[in-house]
Amino acid sequence: MRKFLSTVYLSTAAGICLLALSFESYAISCVGIPQWNNTSSYGGGSQVQEAGKAYKANWWSQGKNPANYSGQWQEWTLIGVCDGASSSSINSTVPSSSRSSIILSSSSLSSVRFSSSILSSSSSSSVNGGNCASPQYVAGTTYTLGQLVKNMGNEYRCTVAGWCSSSADWAYAPGAGAHWQMAWELVRSCATASSSVLPGSISSSSRSSVSSTSSSAGTGRYRIISGYWHNFNNGSGVIPLDQVSDAFDAINISFAEPTGRAPGEIGFALDAAFDPVAFKAAIKAKQAAGKKIIISIGGANGQVQLSTAAARANFVNSMKAIIDEYGFDGLDVDFEGHSLFLNSGDNDFRNPTTPVIVNLIGALKDLTSHYGDKFVLTMAPETFFVQLGYSFYGGTCISCDTRAGAYLPVIYALRDQLDWLQVQNYNSGAITGTDNKFHTMGGADFHIALVDMLLTGFKVAGTNLTFPALRQDQVLIGLPANVNAGGGFTSVADVQIALNCLVKAQGCTTYQPAQAWTNLRGLMTWSVNWDKFNNSEFSTRHRQYLDQLP
Repeated sequence: MRKFLSTVYLSTAAGICLLALSFESYAISCVGIPQWNNTSSYGGGSQVQEAGKAYKANWWSQGKNPANYSGQWQEWTLIGVCDGASSSSINSTVPSSSRSSIILSSSSLSSVRFSSSILSSSSSSSVNGGNCASPQYVAGTTYTLGQLVKNMGNEYRCTVAGWCSSSADWAYAPGAGAHWQMAWELVRSCATASSSVLPGSISSSSRSSVSSTSSSAGTGRYRIISGYWHNFNNGSGVIPLDQVSDAFDAINISFAEPTGRAPGEIGFALDAAFDPVAFKAAIKAKQAAGKKIIISIGGANGQVQLSTAAARANFVNSMKAIIDEYGFDGLDVDFEGHSLFLNSGDNDFRNPTTPVIVNLIGALKDLTSHYGDKFVLTMAPETFFVQLGYSFYGGTCISCDTRAGAYLPVIYALRDQLDWLQVQNYNSGAITGTDNKFHTMGGADFHIALVDMLLTGFKVAGTNLTFPALRQDQVLIGLPANVNAGGGFTSVADVQIALNCLVKAQGCTTYQPAQAWTNLRGLMTWSVNWDKFNNSEFSTRHRQYLDQLP
């Protein structure tokens, strides 16, 4: 999985320019850390050393050499260079004399909050209380801004008191948690006397710049709201793109659809209500404000079936043309209807054989490979295509709909490229949760149960296989913006009851999630237009709620 924004930009007097930051390795003690073995399996949090460097596993893996799989959103995270090994750095393309005057722009904020990626400035910093005399970190302890702790043979400074004090050590334990860089600044290895701001850290002064910039640009948020802007009037009205509320962090342009000229070929045409030049200018303005503008493919009327290699090639080439023309940040796969299905006997989601599934996976991999880490990939399946796979799976069931669970192979195959999954928790029948009870749309219980399934994993019907859990930062809850937008509208109050239960494990209904999902990413809505029609109730009230979450 790649981070949401993989490139970092700087705001200067001349505008926005690309910065290649300095990444500096640092020494840690590797005593007791085993050598990586290609035949061993490793669970999330496991530590290994390979070629003189130490790594931490982000999730389960086997045979993935950490030296080759420690990039953005890959299986391993580099902890540091083992004592005695050489350290190297990549020089910045920005002269050192310029660094102190550079202010981080809104685009760089998202790299701080949208991922646990390595973002560093290699400037030196004096530290009080050195020699690692600070106390051992203990999850749940109340820590204050600037307080020093030690953990895993290194010393850290608290930069966000609330997160430093969290009991979720899996997330914020300094040097070990999945998102520790959001709470702590690495100060030094306890084996050395020098002090510097090292990988994964941002200085206090930089954080101040980030905060002040984000307040005006609307970026730097971890919790996001994704909304569909539709290129047609379905009764909700049309909205110029530049007038979309700042509450939305990602805007899905709906829809690119089959042209009918050739199998797999996709086209996108603006409604006559919009001027193409103004539309493209609005895309650039929103992107400059840190928003992600994503082209969504399919929708209720856009059936896309890639049955052949030729259809796959047409799909890829036509999507490249659309993305390049408008400068979209990525694509959203909103295949509904009969776009996806499973042939009888296609019973292993890890190794699908149905052509429309195999070719879609190949096409999406072609596009993500072509555009690289900056490309955003999202999916918006209906519950029928995902969670229903717990009860019925199209490749294994007899006399049932072969579309049941048909997104599961696609999600699984693209799990490392998928930025987020925004399942449509509406227009749905009752879904059986992992508690083996029916959950009906429209209430808090439905969202709690269905999100918990994604974050704990579930057995696929008719098989002995378990669909693995997604990361918390990959999950958005899909909701109608008002009662006109779709069946199963959930009131603001009930949505926030669900979020309180999922994020804080408080006020839960009949379904108890496996744990508090403290890093659940946020919400999606159909649609931006219907939200505007309803006086922006969805975006305004949920933005306020999400912003107050820790």
